[in-house]
Amino acid sequence: MTFIPKPRLRHPELPTNALGFTHRDYEGAVSTLCAGCGHDSISAAIVRAFFELDMPPHRVAKLSGIGCSSKTPTYFLGSSHGFNSVHGRMPSVLTGANLANRDLIYLGVSGDGDSASIGLGQFAHVMRRGVNMVYVVENNGVYGLTKGQFSATSDKGAKSKRGLANNDEAIDLVGMALLVGASFVARGFSGDKAQLVPLLKAAIRHRGAAFIDCISPCVAFNNHAGSTKSFDYVREHNESVNRLDVIVGRDEITVDYAPGTVEEVVQHDGSTVRLRKLAADYDLHDRAATLRYLQERHAAGEIVTGLLYVDPDAEDLHAHLSTVDSPLNRLAEAELCPGRAALDRVNAALR
Repeated sequence: MTFIPKPRLRHPELPTNALGFTHRDYEGAVSTLCAGCGHDSISAAIVRAFFELDMPPHRVAKLSGIGCSSKTPTYFLGSSHGFNSVHGRMPSVLTGANLANRDLIYLGVSGDGDSASIGLGQFAHVMRRGVNMVYVVENNGVYGLTKGQFSATSDKGAKSKRGLANNDEAIDLVGMALLVGASFVARGFSGDKAQLVPLLKAAIRHRGAAFIDCISPCVAFNNHAGSTKSFDYVREHNESVNRLDVIVGRDEITVDYAPGTVEEVVQHDGSTVRLRKLAADYDLHDRAATLRYLQERHAAGEIVTGLLYVDPDAEDLHAHLSTVDSPLNRLAEAELCPGRAALDRVNAALR
């Protein structure tokens, strides 16, 4: 079974966004993953995030590698651009596409096997270069396509479905993203859509390399007692660092309330947002403090979720390379080949 068409019928009163699109316009094919797979919840969160941001689906380019996670772009944003690359090579393919056409919104979807094993080097370089993208790792700590072997993100001491214990230290992709220079770093849980959707919306609007590590339990091979990436384990050990919402820029709304309290703020559309102010000692903009906090909570047996770090002044790869404003695929021959006089000036500057 490779493809199941969705019914074309739809209710005439489905809610629409500012573009007149419904949720159905942001969906893809029917999923063929295991029933209850956490990856399908992430796909649903992506659909909701783009719907609520009023993003035209045709402006999105979704890229993936190999694995259960890399199948999921088929299941969302069916009207967008898409490319399924080889194992671990999604970041370099996406980088090339981004340099050629900076006007698209780039979404890279990968898994813990695809990004933390064969693609670990590619993951590190796309983060440190600041490619303007959203990088989502659907992290289940197991090789689901090849029947349940431990992956590089499996926690030491975790048990497989067959009862074997993992003896290797885990790679923490969140910690690595912070170390190599990602300007937006978050962790979510596929079973917590209320947190995941705002994280995705914020990452989509961020300029630079935005990384979300999303714990996504594998119901076939890694959702049992002894697994540290099962639904029950993550729910019991989830330590959320913030309550999140994303507001599209309009006239400023100001509010003043004390740390630790909750404030209701009326938005431009008449809706109300309930804000909870974090403790004063958590700083989203301190990379070193975030790394330290992750280590402390990991030692306490907690999985930290939420928006962990963001650089509000981040620049992307185009700014680093001083590329032209127009996408490279739209430059004419006269712009790409400015003539002998321009070449002589370049050569003279190098003498």
